[in-house]
Order: sequence, then structure tokens, then C-alpha cells
Amino acid sequence: MTEAAGDTSGKSPEAYRTIGEVSDMVGVAQHVLRFWESRFSQIRPVKRAGNRRYYRPDDVALIRRIRELLHDEGYSIRGVQKLLKTSGVKGVLAGGDVSSASPASAPAATPAGNSDELREVLVELREIRELLR
Repeated sequence: MTEAAGDTSGKSPEAYRTIGEVSDMVGVAQHVLRFWESRFSQIRPVKRAGNRRYYRPDDVALIRRIRELLHDEGYSIRGVQKLLKTSGVKGVLAGGDVSSASPASAPAATPAGNSDELREVLVELREIRELLR
């Protein structure tokens, strides 16, 4: 059995995960996961007694990708919603062409010469954000 990336529980990759396990695996607080459920209808954990959430492996994969889009690639929630609507869950998970739903502050098509420059600025901004924390 291979473990899912970031999973240290020793569970099967097909096993359902609790919100705490998903939170630890993805690096997002539990309240953020609950908020994302309200914003992304594609995240549908199974709810059992006491409203406990159990996430399927597909839910975890989608949550990881949403986190990447929001935190690493600079998308807004609305941008990710648009991307999910246009590309579907499979398209988003495949990491295909995301230019149709570009990050909120970036133009839809970035000239090739500016992409490296923009990445450098993004790295600098993230470093500044970490210093301010």
C-alpha cells in the first residue's frame, strides 16, 4: 500500500479521512475546509452522526488542487469557482489549461516575456508576507 502524499495515518489511500486528517494533510485549518465546502459545491464530504465529516479520496485531491490554486497560483475564490464551472473537476485536477479563469489580479493571457518577472515578484511578495507574520 502506498500512502497519499502528506498522509502519515497509515490508512489505505482509498480510506475516508476525517476533517482533522485532511486539514493536516493539506495544510489548511479545519474552519477553512468548512468554508470551502460552502463556496465549492464540488466538495461533498459524507456526513455521519453528529455531523462528522468524512472526505473521500477524490474530495481530498480536489481540496489539494483548490489550495494550490488559491495559495500558490494566486487565484481568487471566484476565479477557482469559474475554473471549476468551465473545466469541471476532472479538468481542474488534471491541471490543464487554466488561462480561461485567470488569477484575479492577472490578465487572462500573460506575455511570455513577463511571466518570469511576475513569478519573481510573486516570490518577493510571499517573502514579505511571511516577514509580516
